Amino acid sequence: MKTAVVYYSMSGNTRQTAEKIAEKLGADLIRIEPVREYPSKGLRKFLWGGKSAVMGDTPALRPYRFDDGYERIVIGTPLWAGVFSPPIRSFIRENQSKLTGKRFAAFVCCAGGNAEKAFVKIKEAVGAGDLEARLTLTDPKDHPSAENDEKIKAFCDKLGSFRE
Repeated sequence: MKTAVVYYSMSGNTRQTAEKIAEKLGADLIRIEPVREYPSKGLRKFLWGGKSAVMGDTPALRPYRFDDGYERIVIGTPLWAGVFSPPIRSFIRENQSKLTGKRFAAFVCCAGGNAEKAFVKIKEAVGAGDLEARLTLTDPKDHPSAENDEKIKAFCDKLGSFRE
């Protein structure tokens, strides 16, 4: 099954997880980046990022390649103010017609908190009946563990295309 792992990452946690998942699934890796980067440190990071997430902002994105030949889309995002990141919202809006009828899975990287609302919002945004698999990891880059590796493996196994 032709699969794309589409992700946005600010601090590298989501990127690292996306790379592992794409490798295990034999999927294409598509990095989403806003034209204007978000502040990555201090109070501005939380104020600007949180406001953007809560207000449903859709920032302009740098060019990326995404075609409609994918059967499954795995979406990766950090958790911002309990929802998925604005760059992922922009990606979904820009590709709404290409996403119709696809299968979806999603993973969220966060510093803590409940990602369930983010999964519900992703499912609604892409128009999916359900997500094939869901994965939540807490700071996987900064706190690597065998438990996280097992969670990634289980996520990929659930999608049925795992490569050893």
